[in-house]
Amino acid sequence: MTDFITELKATNPIVMTVANTITSGDVANGLNAIGVSPIMPSAPEEAEAMVNIAQGVTINVGSINQEQFRQSQLTCKAANSQGKPLVLDPVAVASSPYRSQVVDTLLRDYDFSAIRGNVGEIAFLAGVAWDTHGIDAGGDEVDFEQLTTIVKTCAQKYHTIVIMTGEIDYISDGKTVKSVPYGTPAFATHVGTGDLLSSLVAAFLTVASTDEYLEAAYQAALTFALCGQKVNDKLPGQWFNGLLNELYLVSNDKINHWEKEELHHG
Repeated sequence: MTDFITELKATNPIVMTVANTITSGDVANGLNAIGVSPIMPSAPEEAEAMVNIAQGVTINVGSINQEQFRQSQLTCKAANSQGKPLVLDPVAVASSPYRSQVVDTLLRDYDFSAIRGNVGEIAFLAGVAWDTHGIDAGGDEVDFEQLTTIVKTCAQKYHTIVIMTGEIDYISDGKTVKSVPYGTPAFATHVGTGDLLSSLVAAFLTVASTDEYLEAAYQAALTFALCGQKVNDKLPGQWFNGLLNELYLVSNDKINHWEKEELHHG
């Protein structure tokens, strides 16, 4: 199996993000910490040129408007024509008709390698009833079967890898479902951690073959969750800086060791 972290740190891939303006700085710093070179252009006129130099692409609709929608379309077209990994983050997709229409158009017209969203966002895309509330949508009374059905249904509908994040992350290609049970409430204290994970998934896909995309997405979610877990005792301001430090220091050996520790303590 590919050691995705070692490959990332050795190759320093360029990941282009059509960014959420609220979180772009944190996403850039998080990518940079693990060894990825982030670019976040905003002009539609240079979309194709920027995709040319990137190894992976993320479309984040967090602060979508008509100009950014046009940029997103041109970016997706270029990424598809060049065979570059393309990840969608459908931020708050159910919160307005405009936002829903934008995401629907992108998913209809372009092929995405992966979609990363929270339970509410993924349930909406899957067409499964769910109590959504802004960007942080979830429910208290949920079960494993319901969540696995949501993530598998979404993956089957769009023929892609789906990463559904929450206290437990679920990753599916429509057949297999993998889970990462190492979430921490600290992630909810910092706006933009989901956005960072979406771009991190794109980074991991750049060093994976297409038949490794499910495993690469899983490893991205696992790495992110365990790095956040290691600094779980920090206050919110210190926690995000701690997360950056762990991403900078992380290795495949560390992830394997941490996961064994978590399994032992669990």
